[in-house]
Amino acid sequence: MRWLIRIFMIVLVSAVLVVAAVFFLPGERIAGIAADQLSRMTGRQVTMSGETTISFWPILGVSTGAVTVANADWAGDAPMFQAESLKIGVEPQALFGGDIRITGLEAVGPQINLRRAKDGRVNWELNVEGVAPSGQGESGSAPARSNRLALTLDRALIENASLVYIDEVDGTTVRQSGVDFDLRWPDYEGAADFDLTLRPGGEVVLIAGTLDRVGHFIDGGVSDVQAQISTKAGAASFAGRAGSAPELAGRLSADLQNTSEFMALIGQGPMDIPEGLGRAATLETDVIFKDDRLSLRNAALGLDGNRLTGAADVDLGEDRPRLNVQLNAGALDLSGLSAKSGESESESESGRGGAVSDGWSKAPINASGLEAVNGEFALVADSIDLGNFSLGTTRTLATLDRSRLVFELREVRAYDGLITGQFVMNNRSGLSVGGEMIATGINLKTFLDDAMEISRFEAKADGEVDFLGVGESVHAIMNSLSGGGAFKTGRGVISGFDLDRLMRSGSGTGGTTVFDTLSATFTMEDGNLFNDDLRLKLPQASAAGEGRVGLGSRDIDYLFTPRLLDGGSRDGLAIPVKIRGPWADPKITPDLEAAIDLNFEDEKKELERQARQEIEREVEKQLGIERQEGQSLEDAAKDALEKELERGLLKLFD
Repeated sequence: MRWLIRIFMIVLVSAVLVVAAVFFLPGERIAGIAADQLSRMTGRQVTMSGETTISFWPILGVSTGAVTVANADWAGDAPMFQAESLKIGVEPQALFGGDIRITGLEAVGPQINLRRAKDGRVNWELNVEGVAPSGQGESGSAPARSNRLALTLDRALIENASLVYIDEVDGTTVRQSGVDFDLRWPDYEGAADFDLTLRPGGEVVLIAGTLDRVGHFIDGGVSDVQAQISTKAGAASFAGRAGSAPELAGRLSADLQNTSEFMALIGQGPMDIPEGLGRAATLETDVIFKDDRLSLRNAALGLDGNRLTGAADVDLGEDRPRLNVQLNAGALDLSGLSAKSGESESESESGRGGAVSDGWSKAPINASGLEAVNGEFALVADSIDLGNFSLGTTRTLATLDRSRLVFELREVRAYDGLITGQFVMNNRSGLSVGGEMIATGINLKTFLDDAMEISRFEAKADGEVDFLGVGESVHAIMNSLSGGGAFKTGRGVISGFDLDRLMRSGSGTGGTTVFDTLSATFTMEDGNLFNDDLRLKLPQASAAGEGRVGLGSRDIDYLFTPRLLDGGSRDGLAIPVKIRGPWADPKITPDLEAAIDLNFEDEKKELERQARQEIEREVEKQLGIERQEGQSLEDAAKDALEKELERGLLKLFD
């Protein structure tokens, strides 16, 4: 608000000059003198045009015509301040000497143009000369009583003002119209009350407050302050102490029913906020701001249904704000971040019910927020619901540097096990996600049910994985995944088919299969997981597997080959099983052709040999061919044909 005070100083000095000459000069001449004096004092060309009138009753004051204050020479041709007219009221004692007390100030249709240059210069720095705010002269000594300027305003009223603020540093332009301002400041050393009404996009934003000990504040001191912002999207308030350095300390409160709309109304632009991260938000915190550093202590933050406590430090002295945040939470619901947020309820239900769902969400992921700040973010939570995945106790440290966010997973309790490693989101040249993770003691049944909608496996697993995905949606990322990993389990159960029954009777429908160990390595490419070394050991059998799991397409094409152990040691009967279809409802069928190839290879060769001999004997009989020892049927047939041709030719010449 400093620029408003300085603009008021121009108006107030103008009032002093006008009233001092009230009995000696006509109104137009008074306006000219006032404009010349203000131009000299501020270094800006001040123009007053139109008729200037003087009133004595019921209020002593002057009314001017149009007033213009030129802009800085680097800030463009448009005036910094212009108004259709000004009305200034003073106390009658001004006629008899003593302080000049401004009782009223009204600006009609003012237009204000503010600008900040790339080098940090601002056009509202006027450098008013010759008058100190407290009435002191340039030398610091108290002037004569009759020359003292008392900067007080019983009431200043601005209605329907237009404001344009151009910030060349941030590359932003803010335009406000229909601005109303009401200031009440009856005592220079006392308190000032103000009400400011803004109308961005036609919506009303009310800003009201009280600044105690205004003179002390203007002179660089610290004063008590209260302020409130009210909009249809929410409200915020501050109560504490502030100085013009700037600096402040106090309690900040906010209750926002629509955070994105509230931020847009106060000029910060709409924000794309996922559910769970503050579409509606509340905040209670102690605030300290000094030397471009903002500190929040004893903070209680509500983000939709989530509740967090902690502290934060923000350094605003760098090109990008640098944050250091420590948060503690109970149960966090961040399901809005998952792929389910892009599905309708019917799609989600159909996917769980066995029908083929529409797959991963294709909704664009807005990761532009990664470039807003740098810093570190520590989070400790009792549990986190990510929609597709559920986590228990979580301790993580996130480091954000130039649009690259690295989550260091110090402790993540999930699915009865422990996950450590790191997860990376990089938006420096398009969005990519990747990481390296190690898991121990994971419950495969609950994990695979959440991750792939597969609930047939029950076992505890250890594993490791490295992965990388690129794209602007969950669908694109899952269809581009690359990397690799390995896993192994102890004793477990596969439900849905009975391997022993399958091996002995050819029917594996229903039942369960108990196994001793399961291990495999895998690679990922273009959203597909490939494996060719799965090994499964059962009490009386073993099994191998190879095939593809479509991580992007959410399907599976896998050949699983169990083999009975003859007497518990030697290989016996093997029956391959094909697993094909969507994750939610794969089809499991024996591969009989492959089973014959695996189990009856020697018998098949013997049958083929016997059949060939039988065919050759029948051909010999029909053609009357006599084969010599070691001669093939083809050679014997060729010899017989040659002899027949020879006899036929001889008959032609007989």
